[in-house]
Amino acid sequence: MPDTPSAALSVAAAAAAAQFLPDDTAVDLDAAFRDSQIQAVLDKLDRELIGLQPVKTRIRETAALLLVDRLRKSMGLNSGAPSLHMCFTGNPGTGKTTVALRMAEILHHLGYVRQGHMVAVTRDDLVGQYIGHTAPKTREVLKKAMGGVLFIDEAYYLYKPENERDYGAESIEILLQIMENNRDDLVVILAGYKDRMDRFFESNPGMSSRIAHHVDFPDYGVGELACIAQLMLEKSQYRFSPEAEKVFGQYLARRMTQPHFANARSVRNALDRLRLRQANRLFASRGQRLTVGDLSTIEAEDILASRVFAEP
Repeated sequence: MPDTPSAALSVAAAAAAAQFLPDDTAVDLDAAFRDSQIQAVLDKLDRELIGLQPVKTRIRETAALLLVDRLRKSMGLNSGAPSLHMCFTGNPGTGKTTVALRMAEILHHLGYVRQGHMVAVTRDDLVGQYIGHTAPKTREVLKKAMGGVLFIDEAYYLYKPENERDYGAESIEILLQIMENNRDDLVVILAGYKDRMDRFFESNPGMSSRIAHHVDFPDYGVGELACIAQLMLEKSQYRFSPEAEKVFGQYLARRMTQPHFANARSVRNALDRLRLRQANRLFASRGQRLTVGDLSTIEAEDILASRVFAEP
């Protein structure tokens, strides 16, 4: 987006000249794609997140739309700025925050935000507890997010109609105003459970009308969660023994049926507990010399000690 008078004049000049360009005027799409550096961001997203192919496809489609829009502007074909505010829905631990981070990078590389940073907040960061407290809190967060992406997790908690003394509606009004008037300098991404976000939009049609892109994040399967666990272990220089790898698959199948399962987040927590049990097992055998393999390997007994296996 142009942010200087000279840049604005250049766009205006290009638009004025467009009517004189023949239809066969060409632009090098491959060169524009390379120059944008968004392939590196998409590759990073593939490395960071297992699966989620529908989500990754949608992000690539959005990146393609923005790249083509930028090329149109360069040829003087200006159809107005696209609406970029988004809603990410899905259960916890499905990668919504990571994708929002990469989306901020893509928007920056393509010139739709100035800085490409992301500010992640919840209701407590936006809504005050007394009269006159909410507006300054919300505006301070928006000030930090300008030039980048504002990611509001569990956004439906902003609206509590059952509480007459709740100030969330005031924060929503300020957000709506900024989302409309500063579309060229801020992208807002709302996130949360799909059913709750649907009810939120039904109760807030103004917010619903400003969200152009809805992306649903599916839950991971057992195989995908096992791959995620392997990647997490490798980063920490741990590994499963062959038997432990089989038992961990059984652990996942059981854990996924239990309450409060949070996909990759639950896997990370489980691995932290496995490392704790491994350390206690090794400490119990003190007096013996430990090899690098001993210090790096999670055994089946470390997993079977989980209370998940104690329940029917």
